[in-house]
Amino acid sequence: MCIGGRFELEPLIMSWTGRGGRRSYHHGNLREALISAALDLIAQKGPAGFTFAEAARAAGVSPAAPYRHFRDRDALMADVALRGFQHFERRLTAGWDEGRPSPLTALERMGGAYLAFAREEPAYFSAMFEAGLPVAEHRDLQEAGDRAFGVLRQGCEAIVAALPPGKRPPAMMMALHFWALSHGIASLFARGDAARRALPMTPEELLEAATLVYLQGLGITAKAGGSAA
Repeated sequence: MCIGGRFELEPLIMSWTGRGGRRSYHHGNLREALISAALDLIAQKGPAGFTFAEAARAAGVSPAAPYRHFRDRDALMADVALRGFQHFERRLTAGWDEGRPSPLTALERMGGAYLAFAREEPAYFSAMFEAGLPVAEHRDLQEAGDRAFGVLRQGCEAIVAALPPGKRPPAMMMALHFWALSHGIASLFARGDAARRALPMTPEELLEAATLVYLQGLGITAKAGGSAA
């Protein structure tokens, strides 16, 4: 998302005094300072609730400084969302843990990782799914999202592979359904911000029950789909 070539910044410290006190950043920290500021603003105002200039001010730099690294506000938001998807993919991969001790158990654990990410990283979650960035203009962002979804699909493929031939639902369909279940529950009940709604059970319990009902509707049980390698 960077523009132009290599910038030679003055070897001075850019400083700004705001409500939070004096903040100082060396030139090498500018990009990280802007991303950190954007995450704070997303948490406070949502992904559409602030301007590029506000992000610069929150980072303690001049309104022109962000253009050293980002073409515009969308480019900054895309970088935040990209990092979010990278973190998200790692969390899902760790939850899947190569399908151990069984694909069904690992799928349930991966669903828990989905909910935990929404709860623990609400600013990233909002940037990833609510910023409204045009996918065609941010191919690296789309690819990062596809890689994260690929972890869900891998889990569904392992479950389907354990079923008898002729009784195997499309793995892609299962992955999309599991994604929709996980994301809907995460968005409504598991996020760590003011958008979270009350629920008479834990989000994890709700997702576990919904997944069980869904899999049983496909004829998949622990006996049928739990022994895949």
